[in-house]
Parts: sequence; structure tokens; C-alpha cells
Amino acid sequence: MLFRQLFDSVSCTYTYLLAAAPGREALIIDPVAEKVERYLQLFSELNLKLVKAIDTHVHADHISALAVLRDRTRCITVMGQRSQVDVVSMRVDEGDRIAIDGVELGVLYTPGHTDDSYCFTIPDRVFTGDTLLIRGTGRTDFQNGDSHQAYNSLFGKLLRLSDDSLVYPGHDYKGDTVSTIGEERRHNPRLQVSSAEEYATIMNNLNLADPKMMDVAVPANLTLGLTRLPTEIAEKSLGMEAALAYLRDGTALWIDLREDSERRRDGIIPNSIHVPYQQLDGALTPSSALTNLMARTSSPIIFYCAYGERSALALQAAMDAGLDRVYHLAGGMKAWIQSDAPREAVDYA
Repeated sequence: MLFRQLFDSVSCTYTYLLAAAPGREALIIDPVAEKVERYLQLFSELNLKLVKAIDTHVHADHISALAVLRDRTRCITVMGQRSQVDVVSMRVDEGDRIAIDGVELGVLYTPGHTDDSYCFTIPDRVFTGDTLLIRGTGRTDFQNGDSHQAYNSLFGKLLRLSDDSLVYPGHDYKGDTVSTIGEERRHNPRLQVSSAEEYATIMNNLNLADPKMMDVAVPANLTLGLTRLPTEIAEKSLGMEAALAYLRDGTALWIDLREDSERRRDGIIPNSIHVPYQQLDGALTPSSALTNLMARTSSPIIFYCAYGERSALALQAAMDAGLDRVYHLAGGMKAWIQSDAPREAVDYA
């Protein structure tokens, strides 16, 4: 596996890049906006295609690079289900998997530092965000933090991982880069407690100053969505009334860009064709079966996804490929479900 640990010295943030090997798909965890050019350089040097950019939680000490990376690379943005961010491409929760070619992350919901904190695992390591630090733990005094929830996340989830699991935190302020679960269990001073109440007493008496960037970073990181669509995309964004009219008259070709897990969980719009967003570039080549199908039909083509972000990007890609009668469903399956519109279950048996 290709693995890189990158560091932002201003916010002391660690960013993690994973891929199966050079030349393959990649994902990035907790990227920092000021470091985007460095990330893009590294993707180019290693011949990587960034397909997913993930934040462990809404950060208060730096501005996330998720939106910039999405706009520069058309990658999928990923955050936890409990996040209050306006729009990301994909939301995950406890027990879900985040997959790219050759790499798969497990998802743990670990509230306490914030109420939207998540950790991500692969068999030999865990990316702990601000939940568990090296010889420390994330503060619990803002963004709906809760010391009792933090205790449960630490002792009920992270410390139940194997002792030799490598711990890669979201920050370090002393120069440490990696630890293990066993090492933190034995030597992390905040974990030498016998109860949630004892842990809460420690955390509630830290008396820390707010992060310097908090008033800027939190509002910025809550608005990552495609709020300023180009005019040509906005004009081809379908609201629910128009989308349902197309469904009723049966004239549209519906293309579902979501992943199998999302389709299994939420169902599909009837008679959809499944083209996972990560495969879209190949599907839009002149010789592809999908391009040939779209060229042969006079029906409008409607892309949809979970929240409308992937479908807006797909619409732009389709227009760039010379397709004309293409649209996307604004709000995605979230809007579709809220409108109680028709859905079909998907059988993966």
C-alpha cells in the first residue's frame, strides 16, 4: 500500500494519503486548504487519481481542502452522517465502508471532541482525527463536544482495537508521528482513569483558549457544497416537480451515480442505469457503451446521486464530452426521499 503522512505546520494538522500503489486510485483524509498545490503535485508525481477526500469532523483550526479538491479533481467528498456541513458527495456512518481501488476503510462514529467526529480503520491502523491523540485526547468544550461521549468513544471503541493497531492522529504539537493503541492505553495520561466521571473532570478543567481560526474555519467548513453553480449547470438542475414529470411520462434515461452501499440502503429511482461516479470518466469516452446508448436516444438524460454534488459534477463532465440533453437532480436522493417519490429496492443477492 502507498501511504503518506503529510503535515501542516501552521495548524499542526496531519493529512493522510492512501492508495494501493502508484498509478492507482487514491483517497485523502483531513486535507488542509493551504496545502492543495502540494497535494496536486504529489498526485501528479505518483500518477494517482484522487477519487475521495474525507474529513474526520468539522475542523475549527484550519479550513478544509475538501471543496477545493472537489473543484480541482472532481473527487467525491466524504463526511460522517452526523455532520452539519451543507453538502458533501457521500455521508457515512458506523459500520459503513469507504472503498477505492485496492483500499477500504472501516467507519467508527466517535463523538466527544465534536458531535460529528469519526475515525477510520484499515486492518493494521486507525486514523483517529481529534478523538485520540498521541499522549492526549481531543478537547470537548466546543462544537457540541461532550466528555462522557468522548470517554465512551475512547474506551468503548478505539481501545477495543488490537494493541498493535497503529494510531495516526489528526494533530500533534510535539513532533510525534505515530503511536499504537497499546502504547496509548498504557502511557496516555488522559486514559489512566477508572470512570467516565473521572475523565470528565479532567476534560472539564483544561481551561483552553479557543482555536485561533475557529471563528473563520468553522463557518467556512460548514459550507463546502456547490453553492455557486455555473450558469449552464444551474439551468440544467431539475427540481422535484420537473423530475417527477419526467418519471411519469417515462421519457428520461436515469443514471444513478451512487455506490452499491448507498443504493442498497436508500433504494433507486425506477428503471435507473447504474454508473458509479468513480467510473464516469471511462463511461463518457466516445467508444463506451453508455456514450453509444446516449447518442442513440433522443430522451433526456438525468444524473442523480445522494445529495446532488456528484450529479452536478457528472453533468459538467457530460457537457464537456459534447452531450446536450443532460440534466441532474438537484438535492439528489435526499430530496427524492423527502418528497416520498417512487423508489425500488435493489437486490444484490
